[in-house]
Amino acid sequence: MEKNILITGGSGFIGSHVVRLFVNKYPNYHIVNFDALTYAGNLENLRDIENKENYTFIKGNINQSDSIEDIFNQFKFDGIINLAAESHVDRSINDPNCFIQTNIIGTANLLNIARDSWKNNFQEKRFYQISTDEVYGSLGETGLFTETSPYNPQSPYSASKAASDHFVKAYGNTYGIPFVISHCSNNYGPNQFPEKLIPLIINNIKEKKILPIYGDGKYTRDWLYVIDHAKAIDVVFHKGKNGECYNIGAFNECQNIHLVRLLCKIMDEKLNRTKGTSAELIKYVTDRPGHDRRYAIDATKITNELGWFPSVKFEEGLNQTVDWYLNNQSWLDNVKHGIYQSYY
Repeated sequence: MEKNILITGGSGFIGSHVVRLFVNKYPNYHIVNFDALTYAGNLENLRDIENKENYTFIKGNINQSDSIEDIFNQFKFDGIINLAAESHVDRSINDPNCFIQTNIIGTANLLNIARDSWKNNFQEKRFYQISTDEVYGSLGETGLFTETSPYNPQSPYSASKAASDHFVKAYGNTYGIPFVISHCSNNYGPNQFPEKLIPLIINNIKEKKILPIYGDGKYTRDWLYVIDHAKAIDVVFHKGKNGECYNIGAFNECQNIHLVRLLCKIMDEKLNRTKGTSAELIKYVTDRPGHDRRYAIDATKITNELGWFPSVKFEEGLNQTVDWYLNNQSWLDNVKHGIYQSYY
């Protein structure tokens, strides 16, 4: 194989799309998916490529440095794409220590092993840290996050991701590890764990359950179709400049309440329900602590320098996402009941 690439967290929502893209697009790369298969990691996401000759799955946890060292010794990786992370803000409020352990200590473990394994011979090597726009904090009614926006994390989740970004930059400065970092806006699409807003709303509409909306519903996010994000990761990994950060977004802001109402409209049409039926399920609930008001990404840099731009329009992507969940009820049922964990 031309290259051995380690993708951590490759069985999760975003990770599985990245693994699939790399395995299919680069037959001369050996892709190793290293995943702990916690609640959001699901090998069913990758059934279509699990028997490919250039793909290997290894169950393991980035919190365990011995396990990482073993696979580095076995595969002599040329590159790392670190997608392994705890990522749900609500969970970080309830259990911040878990986020500190995985997102900070786990990333440091990867950096230490990469530094020692590459032994200062960094030619053709790359450490790619996948981060989030949430490290920048919250925006007012105007403005966009750029790559030079100051870090201002507001939740245990975003604080842990900010810390891991700083470790990556510090290891690049101190030890010379070649790295790139990307910060992405909210993803949506197939295979997303149903605790997240869009699949939660789709599932609840189908089952005629309450559609919970935090606060006044006017929290604003920039939404990016997950396959577009996977393509951006491919571009940054291969074309990004060492030591640079790239923001990935779709210039596609939407308030939560508008998003939920749009999903209600789409679902009513697809389920042949009377117009407005699903919207009656909307219920405003007590806001979560420290809720960031608005995120919005300026993705000009990655477009101008690397030629990437989003290809899927928002309503088109939502329709595709709804169709996927409606056509994959068994996947959703397995996830909700934890059956997928027995697949491994």
